[in-house]
Formats: sequence, structure tokens, C-alpha cells
Amino acid sequence: MKLRFISLVALLVFQTTFSQSKTQGKKKRKKVSATRITTPPKIDGILNDDAWKNAELIKDFVVFRPDNGKKVSNEYRTIVKVIYNDDAIYISAMLHDPNPDKIPMQFATRDNFSQADFFLATINPNDDGQNPFEFVVQSTGNQGDSKVSNGQEDFNWSAVWQSAAKVNDKGWAVEMKIPYSALRFANAPVQHWGFNFHRRLERLNEQHTWTHIDNAVGRWTQHDGLVENLKNIKPPTRLGLYPYASAITESYDGTSTNDWSVGLDLKYGLSENFTLDATLIPDFSQAGFDNVELNLGPFEQQFAEQRQFFTEGTELFNKGRLFYSRRIGSSPIDQFDVASQLNANEEIIDNPEKVTMLNAIKISGRTKNGLGIGFFNAITGKTEATIRDNSNGTTRKVETSPFSNYNILVVDKQFNQNSAITLINTNVTRSGDFRDANTTGLLWHLETKDSKYNVDGSVKMSNIFDDVNNPNTGYTFDTSFGKNSGKWNWEIGYNFEDENFNPNDMGILFSNNEQQIYGNAGFRTLKPEGIFNRYNFNFYNNLQYQYDSGTYTGYQAGLNFNAETKNRFNFGANINYGSESKDFNEPRQGNTSGIYFTRPERLNFNSWFNTNSQKKLGLNMNFFLSNYANNPKNGFGFGLSPRYRFSNQFSLNYNFNFNKTVNDQGYVDQVGTDIIFGNRDRKSYVNSVSGRYNFSTKSSLSLSFRHYWSSVDYTNSYFKLNADGSLSPETYNNGSDVNFNSWNLDLNYIWQFAPGSQLIALYRNTIFNQDSNSSLDFFKNLDNLFEQPNQNVFSLRFVYYIDYNKLKNIF
Repeated sequence: MKLRFISLVALLVFQTTFSQSKTQGKKKRKKVSATRITTPPKIDGILNDDAWKNAELIKDFVVFRPDNGKKVSNEYRTIVKVIYNDDAIYISAMLHDPNPDKIPMQFATRDNFSQADFFLATINPNDDGQNPFEFVVQSTGNQGDSKVSNGQEDFNWSAVWQSAAKVNDKGWAVEMKIPYSALRFANAPVQHWGFNFHRRLERLNEQHTWTHIDNAVGRWTQHDGLVENLKNIKPPTRLGLYPYASAITESYDGTSTNDWSVGLDLKYGLSENFTLDATLIPDFSQAGFDNVELNLGPFEQQFAEQRQFFTEGTELFNKGRLFYSRRIGSSPIDQFDVASQLNANEEIIDNPEKVTMLNAIKISGRTKNGLGIGFFNAITGKTEATIRDNSNGTTRKVETSPFSNYNILVVDKQFNQNSAITLINTNVTRSGDFRDANTTGLLWHLETKDSKYNVDGSVKMSNIFDDVNNPNTGYTFDTSFGKNSGKWNWEIGYNFEDENFNPNDMGILFSNNEQQIYGNAGFRTLKPEGIFNRYNFNFYNNLQYQYDSGTYTGYQAGLNFNAETKNRFNFGANINYGSESKDFNEPRQGNTSGIYFTRPERLNFNSWFNTNSQKKLGLNMNFFLSNYANNPKNGFGFGLSPRYRFSNQFSLNYNFNFNKTVNDQGYVDQVGTDIIFGNRDRKSYVNSVSGRYNFSTKSSLSLSFRHYWSSVDYTNSYFKLNADGSLSPETYNNGSDVNFNSWNLDLNYIWQFAPGSQLIALYRNTIFNQDSNSSLDFFKNLDNLFEQPNQNVFSLRFVYYIDYNKLKNIF
């Protein structure tokens, strides 16, 4: 009844505001006509080609940031032209600057921004206000591109196109050639596309746009101008092949192995708007290392995806947070617990930590009327552990992960340039006696026509089939109503996950059997005020209950502040409060058991600042302090991150973080029916270095180093968890101190020798250690770490891009 009432009220308010918003007038839209050419310009950054002479001028830019809506002064004016032929769209820009010699020119690699000016074109062939393509050229000539969805830029998406930039006596100039194969558009005799152009002036900390983007309301993608009369252009055959060859040599503890592989990635345009991406015999040996940490909590550690196939063009599949791509090709599920199947005199001699992915495909796209469809499929091979009988030397295999098929189907309907309704289904099918799983979600994000108010929410259902432990069907529901326009914004909502909701075969959810009433309110500036370019406040609060029992579990609230001064000094702080709460997960008995641990009331404060990033020397700092009422527990920590730009080609960042918690209490073990907790002092250090030397915008050498050290000392103080969530002293003799180290170093060289083609060389050094020497100091810990065997990997990967259309012309 409570859910239905909240939903009904939200819907009535939404309908009222939506009806009112229909009467709002639309602002006048900027429009220009594109000019068809016969002879294309040379892409060299020099704007003297005849092709540009008769093109209509695109001018009169306005400030987007920081002084939104202000007219751009004449000395920093921008003049853009758009022309086209049967093959491509061509864009030129003359970006005037009274001091060309002061234009920032720090080098960066593709899709990475640096201390440099940039020119950015957004192109939206469907003119839907939600899904443009972005093409960026920096003053150094460096390229970037992205696919935008719901205002979020996906720079993992990459197209093959040409550009050039050149500084001249008036400022700097850009030329771009964007082949039609890089875009998705309908086959119509006359077309009108949404366009906008952005210019970043790094020295002035300003960003200008052709059409005014009102930062008080709506997403920035809703404010495009229109380039009209693109006539008689046809979508080409979109087929790109990326064959690769790789070789790898690996050494560990005196043993060396060598391997090689060949494979193919491809992108094929199934229709005008839909694309097939496939990876056949994938090779992820050069994916970055994970930032592993010591995990004493009841939940798994979540890692960022670093494999390009799973990061590029996945905006449809990530809707509803039901897809955690690291499930595919990760650790075996080990549903039947190999260790429990050992007989007398047996031991596990080989238990692979990774599952082999055999292939994967993605089909995705969106029609001109806003219907998006996505299909994803991946297949992983069987994984087996090897067990040896030490009495006779025989071995046997135990299956830890079967041949498995992962699927996602998404249907997403967008409308009104700001709203969408989505249906998504994920499915995992495993061969044999392993479990299968299925999750379905219905999602909605509805905004009034003027984008001032919104209703956001979802309902999802999970099913697990043939699970030998716990077959179930579960549900979750969330809905909220809010205002996200103007200086003041707010949201109120309610959500729950029942005790059986479990999307974790393909998604990630840390805990279920929860419900909460939540809300937030905030204030933000829309234009510079006083010494500030911007600042904002935000307040949040959550009231939490267990779902099945309705037990009150706790209350959280917080206030945060963020600001940037006109001198580019960024800083902020927040204060967070948590009431005494009941934690049903820490005891590791299942959150429907009724067993919980009472966590003390806490107050946390943290703050941070960043100095001006344009300076050669910069510094980021942060610190936090936690205090617990009527409890000796307390925590503190700080982070320090200096960075230095030695030249436009070489920069280096160092990061140090230290955290310490005294008198922390947490789960240790279960002895019979007694649940043992320990009193522990925890500390952790992170030292990391990242650096890059750019030989050019096409070639760079990068360094990534991280050493993580965490130690836990239980101080020989142990307790038994009582029925009321409290702790009472208990004798416990098993050792539980932990000393944990993770050391990773990557040295990576990338050379983009042709559009879409790369040669990548990687050297990796890895050391890992976990023991009970928690009392070691920093340097003795390093000595202890370096006594462990280290893994050295060297790999070389060659990728070559083949454009079907060029290949067809050759033959």
C-alpha cells in the first residue's frame, strides 16, 4: 500500500507539471545550410582550399563555462564551416587568439585531455537531443572521439577519421574529415542533422559553444543547432576488420613460458543504424592490472573493467546496473567447492584462477524514432581443477566452471529528448549441473517537456534455476520524484530488494533484503559569483529497514560542499552522520537469519583540494577523520598527490595514501555455533606513480606503478557475538593477523602507425604476498615482500585496421 501511494502521488505531480510544461515556448534554433563540394580539401590545418570559400559561416559563439550565456569577445571569436561530398562531412574552424604563442600545447594520447586547447564537434544525425557523436581535436593535433548517451560521454568508443591542427598568426586552425562510415544515419534524399561546436580555451579556463547551452535546465545534448540540406548522401557499407597478432613471454619462480595468438575483431553495419561488434579468439593479456586490496568485509571487491571490448559501446547494456562485465572470463564459480571434495591423501595441484572467454558479440543501435535495441552474447570454456592423490601419484579433474553462455537483450525507447523507458533481460546458461540464472528489469526515466521535473525508477525480477543450494525468485523496486533544474534541486524516493533478489550471475549487488526511504536537496550556482567560478551544496539522508522483517536498521545523513575559485583552486568538504545500526551481513550467516552486529553511532569528516592544473607543479590533498560515539573506535587518513609537467611531452604524478583505524571490530571465524569477532588495528599504505612521455600524438611511453600494503593486528582481543548484536569477551587461539602486499608495475609503449592500427609493447612486473607478519615496519615489510617470487611478463601486440570500402576500391 505504501509503495502504491508513493508511486501514485509521484505520477500525479509529474502529470500536472508535464501538462503545465507543454505551454512553454521553444527558443529560436540556430540553423545553417551545408555546402556540397566536388573537390575535397587537403586535411592539413591550413584553411586555403577552394572547397571552403563558399561555405556558410557558423559564428557568434557564446560562453558555456564559467559565465554561462555571456557573448564571446571578438578577439576570441570562432568561425566554423561545414561542407560535404559523397564520402564524408568536412569541418573547418578558425579559432582566433590574440596570443598564439601562449596557446597551451601539452601532448596527450588519443581520447585523453591535457593542458591544451581543443575544438569539439557534436554530430547527431537522428537529431534526437540525446545521442550525438563527438569528435575532438586538440591544439597539438591529438584526436579524441566519443559516443554520448544520456549526457554521458563514452571515450572508449573509437572511429577512424582524419584531422589536423595548426597554429598560425591569428590563433589556430582545425580541419576534420569524418567519413560517413564513422556515423549512423538514415538513407533519405534530404537530411537535417543536429550539430553543436565547442571551443576550450585552457589559458582562460573558458568553454564556448555555437548554440547556447542553458546550464539551468536539461542536458547539454538538448541544445543543438541544425545543419540543413545534406542532399543525396548514402550510408556506406560499414565494415572494419581488426586482425591482430600477439606474442607473450612469462617467467615466475624460475619457470618461463612462451605463447602466441592471432585473432580478429570486427565492426559491421548490419543496417543504417545497427552495428555488429565481434571479438574472435580474444586476447586480453595487455589489459591493465587491478587495484587489489585486502578485503575483510562480507562482500567481494568490485574491479573496473579494463578490456576494451567490454568498455566500448556498452551504454545500452549497462542500463539498470544488471551487467557487471567482469563476471565474464573471471574466476570460476566453484559452485561445488573443490576443497570439500578432497579425499584422504589428496591435494589440489592446479586450480585456474581465470575462465577462458572463447568469443563475444554485440549488436546495438538506435532508429531515427528513438528505439534502441541491443543484444550481447559471450561464450566461456570449461575450467577444471587438477587433484593429485599423493599415495599413488594419480590425478583427476574436477570441473570448477562449465561451458557457459552469457546473453543480454535490451529494448530502450527514448522520446521528448529527455525521457526513456527500457526493458532489459540478462541470462546465464551453464552446461551440466551448474545453476542457470535470469534477470529482467523494466526501467523508466520520465521528464517534463521543459526538463524541470522527473520521475525515475525500475522494477526487476531475478530467477535462479537448478541451484543446488537455493533456487529462488526475487524482486526489487525503486522509484523517485525530483527537480533537477535551476539553482535548487531535490529528490525523494523509496526502494527495496527482497531477500531473494540476486542478479549476481551477470550483475553485481552486494546485499539484498533491504529497503530505504531516501532524499536529497542541493543548491548550485549557475554563473560566477564573487571569487567563485562555481560552488554547490548538497544534503542527503537515508532511512533504512530490513525488508522481510521490517526491522529498523539505521539512518544516514550528510552535507557536502564543492567549489572552484576563479584562480582554479578546487576544494570541498563533507560531513556524514550514521546512527547506531544493525548490520545483518557482517556475521556471515545470511541476512535472513536474524543475526546481526550492532555498529556504533559515527561521525565522519573529510576534505580535499586541488591546485591550478594549468601550472607545471600541482598538488591534490585530502584527509578524513572518523569518530564513534561511546566506542573507542576511531579512524583517520590522508592522501597526497603531487604532479609535475617537465615539458609538453613529459609529465609525472605521484600518489600516497595512508589510512588507519584503531579498535575496529569485525568478523573473524565461526567455532561451532559461536560467531567470533576480533578487535583489530588496521593500517594501509598506497604508493603509486604514473608517468608518460609522448614522442608525438601517435607514439608514447607510459608508466603505471602501484604498491598496496595493508596490515591487521588483532591485539589478541576476541569476542563472541551475542543475540542482541553486542559482543562479549571470548578466548580464541587461532592466528588471524594479516600482512597483505600487492605490487604491480606496467611499462607500456604505444605507436599508432596508421589510422586505427597500433603496435603495443608491455612489460609487467608483479609481486604478491599475504602472511601474518602484521608487526613489520615499512622497510622490513619491503624486504619481506622482495623475498617472494615475482612474475615478469613481456608481450607484443600488433593490430591493423582494414577498411572494407578502401579494400574494395583497391581491387
